[in-house]
Amino acid sequence: MRILGIDPGLRATGFGVVERSADRLRYLSSGVVKSGAGALAQRLAVLLEGLAEVIRANRPAEVAIEKVFVNANAESTLALGQARGAAICAAVLAGLPVAEYTALQVKRAVVGNGHATKAQVQHMVRRLLALAGDPSPDAADALACAICHAHTGAGGLDRLRGRRRRLRWSGARRGARAR
Repeated sequence: MRILGIDPGLRATGFGVVERSADRLRYLSSGVVKSGAGALAQRLAVLLEGLAEVIRANRPAEVAIEKVFVNANAESTLALGQARGAAICAAVLAGLPVAEYTALQVKRAVVGNGHATKAQVQHMVRRLLALAGDPSPDAADALACAICHAHTGAGGLDRLRGRRRRLRWSGARRGARAR
């Protein structure tokens, strides 16, 4: 299954596409859609059209997008929310299901620490996907979102819960503690 991860931003929206098969992840594509300068409506249209092209080119089955965090500047938070809305619209118009994750969830799934730095996320994305170099910060965040979804969304969480149940059961059955 192909997963498109999106890291929304008004100036630059990162995207990353991975393919999950069994327990393996394979890197397919990543980059940034830049909206340029100008009126807000035009910039949002550029993001919508750019992500629509990414979807057409990569044909993902699902989309994972980072949730908006609230920061001190309300205007920046609102602009980020509008960029996120354009990204969600691109996915929905293509008929794709959208999963949403907080930055804390993404970082925890990829790095193991919900308060990881951007550099740590870039490094782990590079290692997990066996990339030759670190992707740009926006692309790395988008790839991290796709990796998070591959591990926890689309039945991944159910598989992990099932594995834990089996471990508890097999441990109880043998009289040993589950790990």
